[in-house]
Amino acid sequence: MTYWQALLLAIVEGITEFLPVSSTGHMIIASKLLGITATPFVKLFLVVIQLGAILSVLVVYFKRFFQSFDFYLKLLVAFLPIVVVGLALKKHIDALLESVTTVAVMLLLGGIVLLFVDKWFPQEDPQHGGHPVTNPSWKEAFVIGLFQCLAVVPGVSRSAATIIGGLTQKLTRRAAAEFAFFLAMPTMAAAAVKDIYDYYKEAHAQGITLGHLFSGEEVKLLVLGNVVAFVVALLAIRLFVGFVAKYGFRAFGIYRIIVGGLLLLMLALGLNLQLV
Repeated sequence: MTYWQALLLAIVEGITEFLPVSSTGHMIIASKLLGITATPFVKLFLVVIQLGAILSVLVVYFKRFFQSFDFYLKLLVAFLPIVVVGLALKKHIDALLESVTTVAVMLLLGGIVLLFVDKWFPQEDPQHGGHPVTNPSWKEAFVIGLFQCLAVVPGVSRSAATIIGGLTQKLTRRAAAEFAFFLAMPTMAAAAVKDIYDYYKEAHAQGITLGHLFSGEEVKLLVLGNVVAFVVALLAIRLFVGFVAKYGFRAFGIYRIIVGGLLLLMLALGLNLQLV
């Protein structure tokens, strides 16, 4: 992987991590288009740079991190389902991560869902007696966590799944999006730690010590990827929350359908889009 390729992947990650379009799916597609071989380090890179993106949540919502302890317990409740599902299905998930076909189908189906989300979950008008929930209860947090489990399939979008989960529990669009951002922090941090540990175990089995786990070039690539993903995600969060609160999700649905449809067409024409 070159620095230029790492830069482009980090930009893709920063833009898509918090949009309901599947960051993992877009990075898989981008990796193929850039001609990047799916080595163990590349696979790790695609997960680890998500840490840079989720740290942007800490900056944007810094004051919110000083909420009551109750809020953190709700995040824990929402986080637990993905831990169970992720550990139970890790081998199957890893296999799906190399399938552009899966990404294309999920982008298309998810796009169709997003076309109707605004109709299914209209925002209540407080002036006419409506009082949408802005902070989930214990049960609501758990339900949102169950929805997040759908995102183990690449192309579904963790952000889309958790936001829709929040909408089913009568959160406002803004509140659902923000809770999804907060939930991303323990989820993606755990995924990164697990992948780094697995990477270390494999290297250790080959006689590589912890101090030599990454080469100097690989360290630089990881630093570059995280810094760029952080900066880009910082901008993306601010723009997304305002956009979705005002306009809803239809535009993202249309985008997903176009991208998913184009990928399926390319696959039907016999183009090899699978990672190698």
